[in-house]
Amino acid sequence: MRFQFVGGNLALDFVGTVAEWTTSRTELLVAPADLGAWLAEAGVLDHAPEVSTADLAAARELRGAIRGLVVALEAGQPVPVEVGEVVNRYAAVEPVLLRLDATGRPVRRGTVGAALSSVARSGIELAEPSTAGLLRSCADATCTRAFLDRSRGRRRRWCGMSGCGDRAKAAAYRSRHRRS
Repeated sequence: MRFQFVGGNLALDFVGTVAEWTTSRTELLVAPADLGAWLAEAGVLDHAPEVSTADLAAARELRGAIRGLVVALEAGQPVPVEVGEVVNRYAAVEPVLLRLDATGRPVRRGTVGAALSSVARSGIELAEPSTAGLLRSCADATCTRAFLDRSRGRRRRWCGMSGCGDRAKAAAYRSRHRRS
């Protein structure tokens, strides 16, 4: 699995498909098939759909708007009108169809547009008053991942311990032992 799902929200994980927005800006959705793979790995759809170049461009537009939404919410600023318009346009599409199959298992089916609608709706949920106080950014200086801090004491600092948290703890350990 090449994608990380550490945000606690589908839209936050989607924004994370660009690593380090403010520095290297590493694109993880390079080809249409990458978007299809992400949609399946994220559990938006059961199987990777056929994705066109236009679908990929649309996904990138939505991702940029959700990034703008997250930045505004985290700063306690109003959401820019153009950001809200883009997110609302994608959310207005009928979302992924979730239903039970004959065996009672959930099945997720839909188009790329439906999947992006589900992502947009997840982004809108970030503006809920109950969620706003949970939104944080990773404390790593180069990481730009946002996450919902649902930890017990609301003191989570890292997007994930398997990357940023491990590096920070290892650096602190080395620093303490150099001084000894």
